[in-house]
Amino acid sequence: MVNNNAVKVEALIQQDINTVWDFWTNSKHIIRWNQASDDWHTTRVEIDFRPGGNFLYRMEAKDGSFGFDFSGTYNNIITNRIISYVLGDGRKVTNIFEIIGGNTKVTQLFEPEKENSAEVQRAGWQSVLNNFKKYVEDYQSI
Repeated sequence: MVNNNAVKVEALIQQDINTVWDFWTNSKHIIRWNQASDDWHTTRVEIDFRPGGNFLYRMEAKDGSFGFDFSGTYNNIITNRIISYVLGDGRKVTNIFEIIGGNTKVTQLFEPEKENSAEVQRAGWQSVLNNFKKYVEDYQSI
């Protein structure tokens, strides 16, 4: 689990937990929702979705001015409940999935990096989670 200075973001998604889990863990979906704003996008997703497996999301500004790899190693996966991983820089992240009525609550707890304030990081992670929520709730077959 993450440490005591963890930052928390959450969203209640109007969709069943199986759908939410699939959209969270499937590269064909991740590449469509994983950005904090419309001027960013994810250009590549690589996932070895198992404990000990690695993931990499290549995130880039659409104007080509900047990009970075968001990557880490999964350490705990409990289907439809928990995904935890360690980022490349050693920070820990836990994602918790809960059934609330017929909906799904997603909570992310992450250890902040030291370069930006916790509030700036919370806003960025919340924006990505909000984009996930919108994508899942608005999804139509591709």
